Amino acid sequence: MSQPLLQAHDLWAGYAGLPVLEDVSLAVQPGRITAIVGANACGKSTLLRCLARLLPPQRGQVTLDGAPLHRLAPKAFARRLGFLPQSPIAPEGITVLDLVSRGRHPHQGLFARWSAADEAAVAHALDATGTAALAERDIGALSGGQRQRVWIAMALAQETEILLLDEPTTFLDVSHQIDVLDLLVDLNRRRGTTVVMVLHELNLAARHADIIVGMRAGRIHASGTPAEVLTEANIRRIFGLDSLVMTDPVSGRPMMVPRGPVDRQGVAA
Repeated sequence: MSQPLLQAHDLWAGYAGLPVLEDVSLAVQPGRITAIVGANACGKSTLLRCLARLLPPQRGQVTLDGAPLHRLAPKAFARRLGFLPQSPIAPEGITVLDLVSRGRHPHQGLFARWSAADEAAVAHALDATGTAALAERDIGALSGGQRQRVWIAMALAQETEILLLDEPTTFLDVSHQIDVLDLLVDLNRRRGTTVVMVLHELNLAARHADIIVGMRAGRIHASGTPAEVLTEANIRRIFGLDSLVMTDPVSGRPMMVPRGPVDRQGVAA
């Protein structure tokens, strides 16, 4: 197996001195789609922020191709890794086209000149996310779902080897959730882009991801293929949920049907 492209080593991280992650190690498999799942406040977003170099670990480190992540110059880092946070904020009055075009900044030199490659990348990102018709609109005038697709378009325009997304289906209805995840699968298959995303919907993660990482209380409790991770025992341990796991008739992958929450003695409520 090839050397992992992005790797967390024995991470402890948190906020205001309080740990959220405890001794977390993760090897992100290059060219694969990884979904991080778990209950609220289990550390999913904190782990993603460490991988994106936004949150310095209290202990441990993150490496890219075996080298500490913090050693990369900011622009070189941005050419290799893109990050879409959970609630991004756009400058007031900016148009969709201008925002998506900002994804090309890491590829431009000191004396920035817009190139044909920049133009093509932005056009493709707008088309792929179904936002081309919104190009001249003020992003502040869009619906939550439209804004989310525009942010994803900006991340796609960056054309990085690695793409980290924190809940990319936020604000989207079911149809658009599937559209966005299908888009990420297509990007992965055509370009070999490594995708790591935090998802709340377990069945969508099972349908679209190659690897699922299940977190609970700041630790990784299961990691592997959807078939390896989506078991009734794992779902009970990670989510505190009694469930039935069966085969999705469309995707052929496992799917979870909840029975009910589990109390502290492990009995369905």
